[in-house]
This record gives sequence, C-alpha cells and structure tokens, in this order.
Amino acid sequence: MKAIVISRLGGPEVLEIRDMAEPVASAGQTLVHVEAGGLNFADCMTASGGYPGTPKPPLIAGREFCGVRESDGQRVMGYTQWAAFAERVAAPSQLLWPVPLGWSTEEGAAFPVNYFTAYFAYWKSGLLTPAKKAPRVLIHAVAGGVGTAAVQIGKLLGVEMYGTSSSDDKLARTTALGLQQGINYKKSDYEEAIRDLTNGEGVDAVFEMLGGEHTNKSARCLRDFGRVIVYGSATGEKSLLDTRLLYAKGGSVHGLWLTYLSANRELMSEGWRQLALWTSRGHLRPVIGSVFPFEKAADAYRLLSEGKSFGKVILRIRE
Repeated sequence: MKAIVISRLGGPEVLEIRDMAEPVASAGQTLVHVEAGGLNFADCMTASGGYPGTPKPPLIAGREFCGVRESDGQRVMGYTQWAAFAERVAAPSQLLWPVPLGWSTEEGAAFPVNYFTAYFAYWKSGLLTPAKKAPRVLIHAVAGGVGTAAVQIGKLLGVEMYGTSSSDDKLARTTALGLQQGINYKKSDYEEAIRDLTNGEGVDAVFEMLGGEHTNKSARCLRDFGRVIVYGSATGEKSLLDTRLLYAKGGSVHGLWLTYLSANRELMSEGWRQLALWTSRGHLRPVIGSVFPFEKAADAYRLLSEGKSFGKVILRIRE
C-alpha cells in the first residue's frame, strides 16, 4: 500500500511516499480503508522529533483519518497515534466514530482531534455546565482547527470568546463563526488587549498552545480563580511558568494531552455522546481551509507549520 512516511527527523522535506506492508489488525483494532487524513500541528512536531513518544523513523505519519471500515463498509472517522496517512490503517476500535449524515470525507477527517481537544478544554475549564454569568475564554490560534472547533462549542455554551490570530482576515472569518472579540497579535499585545476589553478583570480560561513566554502571559490574562489549559507548544519552546502569578488570583494551570486522554474509554465515550448530540442537531461542522493531494503532503505540512492556514488542513489519501 502507499503511505506518507517520515524518513528521518526534520521539516516537511523528510516526508516520502513509499510502498509499505499492509497493516494487520491485532486484538482491539479495526481495519479501515483511508480516504482522507486531517493534519495537526502535532504531526509537524512528530516529523521534527518534538512530539513525546515518537518512534524512531522511518514511520508512517498521521493520527486522524476518515474512510470506510473494511468489515461492514460503514463510513467512519478515527484517531490513532501513528500510521493514519496510508491507504489502510489498523486503528483502535473504540476510537472510531460514524461520520455524521451529510458530511464529506474531508469533514470527517477534520473532526476527531480538533473537536475532542476543544471539548476537553472546556471540560478542564469547568465550563460545560451553565453559569449564572457568561464566562470569558481566550482562545489562542483561534483561526486554526482546534480554535474554530472551540468557537463553535463556545457559542453553544454561551461563552464570551476572545481569540488571537495573525491577520484581520482570519479574525473576520472566525467572527462569522461566533467569536465576539478578535485580537491581531501582530498589531497589539494580547495581554494588554484583554485587560482593556474586560476592564481589567480578565478571563475565566485561556486555551494555550503556544508555549514559551505565553504561559505566563496567558496566566496574567486570568480573572479570579481562572484556569490556563495548556495543550501544545507551537512556538517549539517549553512553557515558562512563574507560579507566583497564580497566587493573587487563585489561578491554576491544567495540562491537556489527547494522546493520554484517548486511552480513557469512559471519558472518550462521554465526550462523544455530547459531541454526537451537537453534530446531530447541526450545531458543529468542521471548517475546511485547504485540501492537498497525497503527493503534496510536504506542502500541506509547510502551510500549517508556517501558520498560514485557516481552519483544517486535509490530505486526500484516496480519490
């Protein structure tokens, strides 16, 4: 079978299309004919060697996909740690979900990582239950895959959302999805902007995936008893957290790693029940920004790693 292989550690140039052995499903796995794959920043980190637990190359890339289950022909979308960007994958059976009626293959491939991550970010923030007053959330990289998913879910929850992005055009497109306040971080400091927009009060939660100095900056954006939810490090820098920032406001920092949470069958099932309900009612639908053919995987990785994408970047594995 054809597969996108990380031949060695490095940038997009390390990706190669190779003939690889067909996967064999072991206990608890299901074979799926893959039609499309969803690209995540974690995939870029995997190629460069910055993602925890990555096997030594060569290895088949990809962790998110949509296709047809071999056993019964049902359209499914799924999540796995590696080997999703291939014509066939042996995926964990409990991490396969039916593609919602009317969705395209690209939309199915854009769902698992983004929407489960966004859902669990709200869960970690304690914002899934109704509040007397609309909570405030700052979403970094709001125009990306997780960001657009978080905006859709936040709109359902009645959250007052603030988001950062690198361009006014991206912010305008995200505002159309439900974002109330967009902050172009190339034009203004988001910490100062949050202070001004909230009259010095701050936000209840920050969805932080930048790393480096931004963990501290995000903590300074909190109001009393707020939470920073850390789920990535797009800058490539380790988070630098001064715990003294948490004292005065009783703030806290929580980690969110879908790789770890996906092994919790009960938690994933609970998340899927809510996400499936919202999708069945037409409230959630992935935002597809760019679709690349199998042969242009390096271009897709490059677009995402350079921060030039909007919504989800998709790879077509099979026509």
